[in-house]
Parts: sequence; structure tokens; C-alpha cells
Amino acid sequence: MGTTGTQPRLKNLELAAVGGSDVHVKMLAAPINPSDINMIQGNYGLLPQLPAVGGNEGVGQVVAVGSGVTGVKPGDWVIPANPGLGTWRTEAVFGEEELITVPSDIPLQSAATLGVNPCTAYRMLVDFERLRPGDSIIQNASNSGVGQAVIQIAAARGLRTINVLRDRPDLQKLTDRLKNLGANHVVTEEELRKPEMKSFFKDVPQPRLALNCVGGKSSTELLRHLAPGGTMVTYGGMAKQPVIASVSQLIFKDLKLRGFWLSQWKKDHSPDQFKELILTLCDLIRQGQLTAPACSEVPLQDYLCALEASTQPFVSSKQILTM
Repeated sequence: MGTTGTQPRLKNLELAAVGGSDVHVKMLAAPINPSDINMIQGNYGLLPQLPAVGGNEGVGQVVAVGSGVTGVKPGDWVIPANPGLGTWRTEAVFGEEELITVPSDIPLQSAATLGVNPCTAYRMLVDFERLRPGDSIIQNASNSGVGQAVIQIAAARGLRTINVLRDRPDLQKLTDRLKNLGANHVVTEEELRKPEMKSFFKDVPQPRLALNCVGGKSSTELLRHLAPGGTMVTYGGMAKQPVIASVSQLIFKDLKLRGFWLSQWKKDHSPDQFKELILTLCDLIRQGQLTAPACSEVPLQDYLCALEASTQPFVSSKQILTM
């Protein structure tokens, strides 16, 4: 799939010959993430050289390998080692170092959505605050791909989650779905602003960690409920509004404001550490503790419908292109 300006279109590309360290991959499935849309719009922290193929995440199957390839073999499932690979296509030839093998005994949708959202969720839960079983965390946009992964990974680690959602027509259905994933508490943005939340925090420990991918008023509310000395990690800005912290929160509560970007984490860590993270997540998937987010599978040729659906308000299903 090529892009002209910001208008994606389907295009046939020549397949390169398979050289010494090359791997011929048949793509199986690739999701549409908000960061993919940002990349097409040109307002992301990492932009590929144009013309480019869209899609930063997905899973493919190895068809053939060059003579110098030792780490993968035909039949293996592989995911991108780094963003910018261009996964919205039926097949491609990649360098071996651009791919990571994943076990093929996990569900296809889990493999397709493994490399970005669950990795982000896991690192944010582990890297910023020393959380122990029984501690609580609070997050907004809890029905996002990262949000759903946070709920499940937190539950597997014995952490309690307070999950904030925008009010919406199907609120009860969505609340039930998040609770089935292991969410302890689900509240709307409006409920979070009410004085009654004070009594809520008499029974539930104040969260030491807040995860923000919205910004604006929503992040202000998360900060208000953080325990003294706690950390808010921002990993997205769906409201396109700044994060505002009051001076008293910084001085008297000593709250910390941090950011997280998986691409940066990967630059700061070795490929082996990323592989280790992927395998940790695969173990959780096998144990039934981590499932793919709610997905709608769309054939690649219907990509326009999928792109359209993924930019609608109140999306509660991730679009996955199937090849």
C-alpha cells in the first residue's frame, strides 16, 4: 500500500530477490493503530522515507530464506523488530535483523497485535514505580489496545486497576467487557470529577501510577487522584491538549510526570531484551492471562473501510487487515 500525500492507495510492488541475509515473508495479519494514522498524517516522532508502505505492526509467515540466514526458517511466524517496516501488504522481502520470531502456537490476532500495545503496557507497569500486589493504578482510555493489555497484565501481577472511560451509548456493555478482562473498577470521566470519589479512595488504595494517553482535562483528573510521590506516565495525546499539573501537585505532592515511547525504549535496549519482553508476553498469552484486544478482521483490499472505521469516535474494536 503506497501513500500519496495523506491518501493511502493499493499498489503492486516488485518483490526483491532473496539475497544472503534476506527473508521472504507472507504477511498474515496487521492491525491499524493510532500511531499508524499519525505516521500517515506526518505528525509522528518517526517518519519513513516516502514513498512508504503503511503499518508498523503485524505478523507474517516465512516463505523462504537466503543462504546466510540462521535465525529463522520457512514456516516460522515473524513480527517487525522495529517500527516503519510497512506491514500493510501481502508479502515482502526483509532483512533478517528486521524480524523477530514468535511462537506460532498463540492465536493469530494475539501475534498480530503483540509488538506494540502489550509491550507498552508491560513496560509502563514495570519501569516507573515499584508496584506490589494489592497496589492500584489508574488509567484513561481504558478500552484502547494498551488499556486492555494494562488491565490483564496488572491482574496477572496482582495489581488493582481503576479504569476511566468516556461516557458513551454502550457504556454498560463495555464496562462488563473490561471487568471480564480483570478490571477492578470502571468509572467515567464525569464520575471521576465528582466529590464522591473521596469516599471511593477510603476503600481502594490511592494509585501510585497513572497511565495517560489522552491529555487535557482527563490527565488533570488522573493527577488529582494520584498518591503523594506517584508518577503519571503519558504515552499518547488523543485529546490533542497539553498535560497541565498544578504547582501544588508538584511541590506538596511531589508528583512525577514522565513520558513513554516504545520506539525510544527499543533504542535504549538491545534486540535481545526486546525478544525477552516478547517471550514474557507470549507466556502470559499461553496461560490465558493476556488476550488480543477486541478486533474486527477486514480483508486488505477493503483497507479504506478499515481506515475509516479506525478513526471513528468511541471505537471499541481494533481493525485488523488480513492478507
